[in-house]
Amino acid sequence: MTAVSDNLLSRITVNQEILGGKPIIRGMRLPVAMILELLAKGAAMQEILEGYPELEMADIQASLLYAKDSSSLGCSVDS
Repeated sequence: MTAVSDNLLSRITVNQEILGGKPIIRGMRLPVAMILELLAKGAAMQEILEGYPELEMADIQASLLYAKDSSSLGCSVDS
C-alpha cells in the first residue's frame, strides 16, 4: 500500500458507538456504504459533495479505495 492510499484510508473509521460499528467517514455519521450506493445509482461526485457539504473529495476517494480493499479481502463494506 502506498502513503497516498494509507492517508486516504485513514479517513475511514469504525467505532462501535457510531452506527453500530459500520465503516464511516471521519467519525461522522456518514457510512461508506451510503456514499458507494449514491455512486452506484449514478450520482456524480460533485453532486454528492453539494448534498453533503461536510464531505471532501478525498472522502469519496477513500470510500472507493476502502470498497476495493474490502472486496479483495472478501469483506463487506456494510459490516
